Amino acid sequence: MKSILCFGDSITWGYNPKDATRLPPEHRWPRILGEALGPEFEIIEEGLNGRTLAVEDSLRPDRGGLAKLPFLLESHAPLDAVIIMLGTNDCAPCYHLTIGEIALACARLIMTVKQSLAGPGGAAPTIMLISPPHMGELEPTIGLFYDGGQKLCTELAEPYRLVAESLGTAYLDAASVAVPDEPDGIHLGPEGQRKLALAVKDVIAPLL
Repeated sequence: MKSILCFGDSITWGYNPKDATRLPPEHRWPRILGEALGPEFEIIEEGLNGRTLAVEDSLRPDRGGLAKLPFLLESHAPLDAVIIMLGTNDCAPCYHLTIGEIALACARLIMTVKQSLAGPGGAAPTIMLISPPHMGELEPTIGLFYDGGQKLCTELAEPYRLVAESLGTAYLDAASVAVPDEPDGIHLGPEGQRKLALAVKDVIAPLL
């Protein structure tokens, strides 16, 4: 059996844009991915609300992905693949990040996986980087945190692609296949989750 770690934020966790609950497993993209790939694949869902690529926040502690990823790689090894989809939270204006800083954080995460020896036989797992969906019209409460970050979010796809290409990593632009649901403007509903899962499957399956 091959194992895939899906490392992400609230979209991977399955945050429901309708009522802020958690979507049932069958409506979350990692579970749908597993069903599409077949029974010979084990999917490890590692989504966390508010997770960033690397930045730490005293108001929402332990959300920096770079600090937590090494432990997860070791915990779940051996891993055949690691899929990283982060960046939405990094666009929040309170973090004051540039495109370059976000791209560098992506590169750091990829290198962490490459150097982890967490794959079968101590090799590096296959890696896939996903740039997040664009933000839509934000619900007022969510807008308190994210409003002003919409433009930065729309600019992530090309830097992510360049990072993935330079480091020999598979890549998908989630904004090309899925859009956030109303009313919150950030998270994917069941249909968006399904579209994302099937697009991920088309990229990752040939590599495994």
